[in-house]
Amino acid sequence: MEKTALLYEGKAKKIWHTEDEMLLISEFKDSLTAFNGEKKSSEAGKGALNNKISTELFKVLANKGIPTHFVDMLDENHMLHKKADVIYIEVIVRNIATGSLSRNLGIEDGKELPFTLVEFDYKNDELGDPKLNDQHCLILELVESIDELDYIRYMARRINSVMQEFFSDKGLTVVDFKLEFGKDNNGNIILIDELSPDNFRFWDAETGESMDKDRFRKGLGGLKVAYQEVLTRILGEAK
Repeated sequence: MEKTALLYEGKAKKIWHTEDEMLLISEFKDSLTAFNGEKKSSEAGKGALNNKISTELFKVLANKGIPTHFVDMLDENHMLHKKADVIYIEVIVRNIATGSLSRNLGIEDGKELPFTLVEFDYKNDELGDPKLNDQHCLILELVESIDELDYIRYMARRINSVMQEFFSDKGLTVVDFKLEFGKDNNGNIILIDELSPDNFRFWDAETGESMDKDRFRKGLGGLKVAYQEVLTRILGEAK
């Protein structure tokens, strides 16, 4: 499968048309952004690591019966996937308080939440991705019904359960993560985008060390080493 015309370029990926109108190719970039694009950099090989990690995690979810857009990893930086109409809601799943949740609500950083929290943000860079409630989602016509929002919440929690169980055997704690969903050509809601340390927070279960993009956000360094370690653990080459 070959790339044809460029459909879209975002912060982390380029999306390309293919000769099959129902299939697209994501090209994973080495760029790094944080704080709504205010902090920018790049690191060679980061895109390839995210592609490989996403590929493995999409396969994990597929084995659990969770529908996604993933089809195949074409090479180090390119993933083949189904075309989907994007639902412009960023779904934030939180198990432990940190980041904006702690800053905005004063919850102690590192505090385990009493239940999995699912939040919605408006996927809109110009507005700074503001928080959404159900009524906002309906007013903006981001979904067709409350039932669709309930299904998205259900899928987010189901994905979280699979990821927590999977990574518990890898010595990594799933702190929080961002998901995106879309509708396939049959109108079914499926998981899209990527599953990588760019949109997951992973902490080493023993040391609490960040193994994700927080290393870039906080200027800790060692981002590529951390991403490689996550991939190594996923592949079962370490604890």
